[in-house]
Amino acid sequence: MAGIYFHFPFCRQACNYCNFHFSTQLKHQDEMLLGFEKEIELRVEQPTDVIESIYFGGGSPSLLSTASIEKLINVVTKNFKLSESIEITIEINPDDVSFEYLEALSSIGINRLSIGIQSFLDSELKMMNRIHNADQGIKTIDWTAQLFDNFSVDLIYGTPSSDLSNWKKNLNKALSFDVPHLSIYALTVEPRTVLAHQVKNKKIQLLEEDLVKSQYDWMVNRMDAEGYKNYEFSNFSKPGFISVNNSNYWKGKAYIGIGPSAHSFNGKRTRSWNLSNNIKYLDSIQQGILPAQFEILNTHDAFNEYLMTRLRTSWGVSLQKINETFGKHYSDYLEKQVENHLTNQRVYWDGDALKVTKKAKFLTDGIASDLFLLKS
Repeated sequence: MAGIYFHFPFCRQACNYCNFHFSTQLKHQDEMLLGFEKEIELRVEQPTDVIESIYFGGGSPSLLSTASIEKLINVVTKNFKLSESIEITIEINPDDVSFEYLEALSSIGINRLSIGIQSFLDSELKMMNRIHNADQGIKTIDWTAQLFDNFSVDLIYGTPSSDLSNWKKNLNKALSFDVPHLSIYALTVEPRTVLAHQVKNKKIQLLEEDLVKSQYDWMVNRMDAEGYKNYEFSNFSKPGFISVNNSNYWKGKAYIGIGPSAHSFNGKRTRSWNLSNNIKYLDSIQQGILPAQFEILNTHDAFNEYLMTRLRTSWGVSLQKINETFGKHYSDYLEKQVENHLTNQRVYWDGDALKVTKKAKFLTDGIASDLFLLKS
């Protein structure tokens, strides 16, 4: 069992690019926490192994009191078997926290923080509609480094105002703190976001793809030179700091999602997702009904999903795993379908594992899509 994910669906302010489920109406937080506890009780009967990670995401889980977080950890501890080396992560926003709050998080068992910095440039933070400023971000990293050995910083590249020079300043600033882990994402335009509206109405002009690619390629080389492992397309880790939560997801391990819109996976073919509506979620929980929809992947779709997730990682796509899980027909198909990409040096075989070459990493999702087995 990989872990348990809590989706805390509240934020003080909406970021322009975010399409995650959340509400800026904070009045139902207490009811939501009770809902989390009841959902855990409803899911106890599901077969699980040892829990390796607990992750508090959102939304803005750093709006929670440390007493509330501790209570949820205790509920998980009561109902599941936890690994002795469990990773317990919470996402934090610089504008939500103080040194005392971070100190209290450390005292209740949180052993990893994920800090939503996004940028060290105030102009970019304003464009994203982030509440914090660059100085608050820097201060939060300083505090975190004093209290936690294991933490991560989130950054966004490819913003409309960001040339390669600005991106270098941003990443180099993060590296100056000797951060053990970074999650670095390209700015993407998601439907029904403020950013999508701004782009549609030509209030913001997105960067050309080749400029975004130049930022990504420079980043990959810079991180490699600094000793970071690019273990997944957007995730970089120093030795010993690969995220358990992240890596188990990409390895296809089972996880349980708690809260509105949270997703779950049984590690085989069944996945589910909770209602993306706070009130309907709570109503269902109070009636003792899991507020979830379920889907069982067929072999074809499971194969394609395995390609997409594993090709993004440093572990790559295992031919043996495909043989064992999907059958020889699928491994034969892959070996033939990948020939063109091998010839063009976009991918290579590392023993049994198919991996993307360094120069082609930016094209990973496109390569995976090209390898998909299409329905006849």
